[in-house]
Amino acid sequence: MSRPVILTCAVTGSIHTPSMSPYLPITPEQIADQAIEAAEAGAAILHLHARDPATGMPSADPALFEEIVARIRARSDAVLNLSTGGSSRMTLDHRLAAARLIEPEMCSLNMGSMNFGLFPLADRYEWSHDWERGFLEATRSVIFRNSFEDIETILADIGAARGARFELECYDVGHLQTVAFYLRQGLLKPPVFLQFVLGVLGGIDAAPEQLMHMKATADRLLGADYHFSVLAAGRQQMPLGTMGVILGGNVRVGLEDNLAIARGELATSNAEQVRKMARIIEELGYRLATPDEVRARLALKGPPPLASKDATP
Repeated sequence: MSRPVILTCAVTGSIHTPSMSPYLPITPEQIADQAIEAAEAGAAILHLHARDPATGMPSADPALFEEIVARIRARSDAVLNLSTGGSSRMTLDHRLAAARLIEPEMCSLNMGSMNFGLFPLADRYEWSHDWERGFLEATRSVIFRNSFEDIETILADIGAARGARFELECYDVGHLQTVAFYLRQGLLKPPVFLQFVLGVLGGIDAAPEQLMHMKATADRLLGADYHFSVLAAGRQQMPLGTMGVILGGNVRVGLEDNLAIARGELATSNAEQVRKMARIIEELGYRLATPDEVRARLALKGPPPLASKDATP
């Protein structure tokens, strides 16, 4: 029962928009500050996106990522996990630009193309920015693309060439088949780190039966070559995350995936969600993994030396 559990925090993402919560971090300083607070609360991995500081729109600008990373590195030894997903409005080259420049020890990797429906949110809010409603509505007609060729490009450019390992985001059981294929091809090396993503419109739904199905499929296809984490969107974040820990896995929380801390109550920070999940993990008799334990378990290359240019206050 002393097994260390990896707690990941996804700090801002590209799904929620500024009008949905005043607590969603937007600027590099806000994103870094919330990330550092989440790490201090127990998150060993920080999953990072960037946003336009003026509008809050998801951004792939490498300069924004550089500032976020520098601010966090100056104050935390957490594992930094840069998104290669960005948003469905970005090209592959845009999505990879920051990771190609920064060469982090970890990146996310969506394991397939899919419908990624955010449009049901479009009528639920009063919008502060002109772009928000259209951004959500566009997901009715635009798919998130990660073809086999795209996945192979990411594995080559960010993995083989730059030494990153991946949080493999699996939104349905077919994505697990893709993971198994690339393990057989030798383009992925064990142990792999799966993120079971439940509750996105277009992917598998957030139900206990589906989590069991994902785990049973991973067990059948991958044997002992994997670790898994559970990301449940919205109100199932804490219940299914807890179930994942009980099943022997790890868990991801954060404002990217869920804006609430309880029914009808907005979370005031990422750290608030991290502290809640950390309490659950510890009440179950487990302990939180440290960043160095994560690096050892997932065979990460480790962070680069802290250069003077990284010492942003």
